[in-house]
Amino acid sequence: MASTSRRALRLLSLFASRRLWSLCDLATGLGASERTVRRDIETLRRLGYPITTVHGPGGGYRLGAGHPLPALVFDHDQALAVAVALQTAPRTVSGLEDDAARALATLEQAVPTALRAPMESLRLTRLQNYWEFPASPIDPAALTAVGTAVRHRHVLVVETLRADGSRPGPGDDDFLPARRIEPHHLVVWAGRWYLVAYDLGDDQWRVHRVDRLRPRPTTQPFGPREHPHDDLARFVMSSHERGDTPAAWPCTGSARLNLPAGVVARWAPGGSVVEHLDAEHCRLTLGAWSWAGVAGILVTFDTELTDLKPPELAHACRRIAHRLAAVADAGGEP
Repeated sequence: MASTSRRALRLLSLFASRRLWSLCDLATGLGASERTVRRDIETLRRLGYPITTVHGPGGGYRLGAGHPLPALVFDHDQALAVAVALQTAPRTVSGLEDDAARALATLEQAVPTALRAPMESLRLTRLQNYWEFPASPIDPAALTAVGTAVRHRHVLVVETLRADGSRPGPGDDDFLPARRIEPHHLVVWAGRWYLVAYDLGDDQWRVHRVDRLRPRPTTQPFGPREHPHDDLARFVMSSHERGDTPAAWPCTGSARLNLPAGVVARWAPGGSVVEHLDAEHCRLTLGAWSWAGVAGILVTFDTELTDLKPPELAHACRRIAHRLAAVADAGGEP
């Protein structure tokens, strides 16, 4: 009976995650035979859940209207996933660290006792690694406004902010007038939130850092628009004009690379800035905990490096080159 109850909960969680299931997929998801799945479906029907049968080649089973799922239907693996996610998720949204801890405590009280034990067993401390290149947490209100506009397909009016969050005035060199955009996709990459949007002012697809925008919602709807790039992830990662700014590091330097800006932007670490120079060259500005660290990251691009700034970076490159030459000479000895 306990086994049947666990399968029934698992079955409900499957129906909550997808509208239509084939009998074969349900059997695979439950690790049971199709005959057992049919019995469990009949059990749920007797309990009042309106599970309907959809006939035809693409048919199967679905949970119909008229009976809400229980507030929390977690199986063992889902409970563990929630516990881990709430404790290890990058803190990219301002003020959510305490909220995540409270959410975990609330969930532990809401789930059955059998699931509470594994959730409580996973108490951990998340340590930040130097290679994470974190950004400043984003304002929850701005993120909510942008996300709502994406979901409801409403045009946004956005103002561009400086890296410190201030808004340039009309007389400032970096002032940009407010833009009307169609927000299509939210993307998180390297601990930063990006918005893929269509700019109605110049009819161009662009990538915006959400923390560099001051959004003003509208109720003006827009329709679907085909994105010209097949790979949305590649479009975001290879767009050098996405509003990135150098992260705060003890050492920050730059170099001219013999590579297109789009290539470097895709592989550069978070917290770096790529400037387009021409079709085959760009300038990369980035930081690290030492000048040798900056030089080491630049070397990973395996291309010619020129116009290094500041002088400390050039000195570090010479020291590294001398050490590597000594290693190469030693390795060549019989």
